[in-house]
Amino acid sequence: MHSVSLPAPEPDAEIPGSGHGGGRFALALGALGVVYGDIGTSPLYAFREAMMAAGGHSGAVVRENVLGVLSLIVWALVLIVSVKYVLILMRADNDGEGGTLSLLALAQRALGRPRPAILLLGMLGAALFYGDAAITPAISVLSALEGMTLIAPGYEPFIEPVAVAIIVLLFVVQKRGTAAVARFFGPVTLVWFLVMAAGGIWRMADDPSVLAALNPAHAVMFLVHNGMIGLTVLGAVFLAVTGAEALYADMGHFGRQPIRLAWFIVAFPALILNYFGQGALVLQHPKNLANPFYLLFPDWALLPVVLLATLATIIASQAVITGAFSLTQQAVQLKLLPRMKIRHTSEHQQGQIFMPAVNMWLMFGVLVLVVMFDTSSALASAYGISVTGTMVVTALLAMVVARRHWKLPLWAAVGVMLPFLMMDLVFLGANLTKIAEGGYIPLGIAGGMLVVMWSWMRGSGLLLRKDRETELPLDVLLRQVESKSITTVPGTGVYLTATPELAPGAMLHSLKHFKALHEQNVILTIITADVPRVPDDARVRMEEINDRFRRVELSYGYAEDPDVPQALLLCRKKGWKFDIMATSFILSRRSLRPSVRSPMPMWQARIFIYLARNAASASDYFRIPAGRVVEIGTQVNV
Repeated sequence: MHSVSLPAPEPDAEIPGSGHGGGRFALALGALGVVYGDIGTSPLYAFREAMMAAGGHSGAVVRENVLGVLSLIVWALVLIVSVKYVLILMRADNDGEGGTLSLLALAQRALGRPRPAILLLGMLGAALFYGDAAITPAISVLSALEGMTLIAPGYEPFIEPVAVAIIVLLFVVQKRGTAAVARFFGPVTLVWFLVMAAGGIWRMADDPSVLAALNPAHAVMFLVHNGMIGLTVLGAVFLAVTGAEALYADMGHFGRQPIRLAWFIVAFPALILNYFGQGALVLQHPKNLANPFYLLFPDWALLPVVLLATLATIIASQAVITGAFSLTQQAVQLKLLPRMKIRHTSEHQQGQIFMPAVNMWLMFGVLVLVVMFDTSSALASAYGISVTGTMVVTALLAMVVARRHWKLPLWAAVGVMLPFLMMDLVFLGANLTKIAEGGYIPLGIAGGMLVVMWSWMRGSGLLLRKDRETELPLDVLLRQVESKSITTVPGTGVYLTATPELAPGAMLHSLKHFKALHEQNVILTIITADVPRVPDDARVRMEEINDRFRRVELSYGYAEDPDVPQALLLCRKKGWKFDIMATSFILSRRSLRPSVRSPMPMWQARIFIYLARNAASASDYFRIPAGRVVEIGTQVNV
């Protein structure tokens, strides 16, 4: 008999302040604003959409339907969020980091070598996130502003333009950074959860019998008796758990324990109370089904609640935008996407970054969705597919980690995650029924991102193979250099290359055209480790080739932002006195042209060339001072 147990949770290492009560609660408050913004705004529309799918659009509210929908929501929150994410998946961290790409890197490390199927899963999970990132701000802001129609019925024509204005403003201020206002996210979201809980308790007093929905039998009976309608309702019920991925993805910022505290003490109870309050309200007043969230509150509280909801949805949108920046940075480091410009908006916090290209395209996508769908109810049909797809990917990758990294027996590794995978597949199937109503939007975004990632990886691999075919082995070049009269230039030349065993193309062209080499020459390779961060004492590896040449390898984690000059200063401890003012970084800049004999289809070659031309330069990305860079151009057919 095997005794099987999940790995014990590790302490929240590297999470400042998590070791004592005060710091942990402060982090839990911060986690409320960043982690739970998305799932915390779901009550604005989730219960309403599920009841409409159950037949509420006809005006009839059936008690069994209310209890069935409430039971489905409660047990979705319990099983998917509390059990799957909070209790199980948060143990599958990669040195403290969570999220799809962290899980991909952990699975690849556990397997020992890259596997195409695992890589494809990780790419799919990342691509689906972008679909979610475009929909979340649109549906959240629209649903908050729709509450104004209860205060001013003539306000409806202004909802869309006001939503557009808020979204544009939100994206425009990204370049200034959010550090100044982020400190208020936690307290505002805490007030939001407390107000939601208070509204739910107040209405539950009218009909406490809704607590019967805690019995999962109501959920089961609803699905058994409603056939295809039950499947449609499941797709709407899933709106209540969108945002659950953030618990896992943001683990590196706050640590396990603060996120768990925030969920079990604040977010989970407040959500349950609010949903039960909405259920009690529509049982007592069926006509209120059109907007059960806002009608929980008395008339005098409507305006403050609408304003608070607007703030909460802006915070939820900010969390998704920040997540898009972080995910893209990781994808670039893992070479799934081309290098992009990254601006740091905080001198004190490395994670505070701004990526102009991501910001522009995401804003464009959100605005298109607002204009296309106009209302949160119409947009709800597009929501869910990307999130359920990501959850399926996460469950599959978690099985690999449980088997290879946790060393569980195969039956246990599959058995732990299989029930959740089956549940995720059921929810995915339910959401796929909404493809024609808007579900094609996130699928289209995800498909587009997959094509971009595939094209970039395929084109990069093609260039690497061309390099290996045309470039000389470095040791052969060194022997030729020693036998020829080559002019020596004072200082140090640093050549960036992905193939340190070969002579860099920039060096070959420099010798061909200038017949000269520096006194000291460094073959520099930058690699991405399958851990989020690499400590300074493991950052640099240096190998002396001869008295004029050395190889240097810099390692960065996939969640880090490379800074080459700063890392090269560490070489002083290894005997090389690096001086930036006496160093020239000699880079090769390729001019790519499509080839009629390309192994890639012409359309894909053109995508790759477009991406390469618009990628951030190596000097910008690696923070090499522009005044120390020499670029030598080459033409390559792909």
